[in-house]
Amino acid sequence: MSVAILGGGAFGTALAVAIGQKRPVTLWARDAAHLLEHRESPRLPGVTLPETVTITADLEQALDKTAILFSMPMQSLEGFAAQISTPLTGKALVACCKGIDLTTLQGPAAILSQHWPQATPAILTGPSFAADIARGLPTALTLACADDALGTTLQEWLSTPTLRLYRTTDVTGAELGGALKNVIAIACGACIGAGLGDSARAALMTRGFAEMTRLAASLGARPETLAGLSGLGDLTLTCTSDLSRNFRYGLALGKGQAFDPTVTVEGAATARAVAQIAQKRGLPLPVCTAVAHLTDGSLTVQDAMTQLLSRPLKEE
Repeated sequence: MSVAILGGGAFGTALAVAIGQKRPVTLWARDAAHLLEHRESPRLPGVTLPETVTITADLEQALDKTAILFSMPMQSLEGFAAQISTPLTGKALVACCKGIDLTTLQGPAAILSQHWPQATPAILTGPSFAADIARGLPTALTLACADDALGTTLQEWLSTPTLRLYRTTDVTGAELGGALKNVIAIACGACIGAGLGDSARAALMTRGFAEMTRLAASLGARPETLAGLSGLGDLTLTCTSDLSRNFRYGLALGKGQAFDPTVTVEGAATARAVAQIAQKRGLPLPVCTAVAHLTDGSLTVQDAMTQLLSRPLKEE
């Protein structure tokens, strides 16, 4: 098996560094010239790409590999895939993005399957920051693939001494865990930014996790998947760390401050997509829906908390 990573952002570069410690890997990037000259990404200062990483701006060179990792923002995946005419028959296509496409209301696996029905989609997700992976800090992720034999091969090829992958066949559960935790992280950031306290954050994390599990189960996922790395693990990390872009975005919302528009915040678009799905399926997802309204400016943080706290009392 040969490995290529599409996307020279922080996460794609970090994966290239990690996997490159173990085997050759091809990294396709739009700014390949900078990476070739410096062998360092400006998004990961101080981290050098090993010589086992082949950097290229030739997309066809990367698409020639047998395992292709798509490391790009979720809202860019559909457009990127639509530009590629190469059939990719028989290849393993691993999505490393987290979210739900706002236009199609699909997750990354469905988008990859739609464009390449003769390939096998997989998801790489879980609690991780690019800088931790790149610096060789211990990290555990979920590798989800419906084809368990291929999933086992990918698990062996992509795991490293410091990057440990756990395998599952529940692709839907894994990708929804990674998508929905970003929505809850925005809620938690807004909670802290507004000065509502850690107790309120704990409540949002817990009730948010219940919503994650409820939606995932309604879409055919296994509830236990959400209790793993791709769900609860990632939720814990992103709701409690200032390194999380989604948490920082929520923090800015809570403080009434502007947020850097150049920073990708996957949870904002995903929240709006989830609100549409919840309405279509008749699912009560009050936290996710509140975040959707927060991000489109139709609801203030204080009004959102008032709405959540005034809901009818119920059993847990």
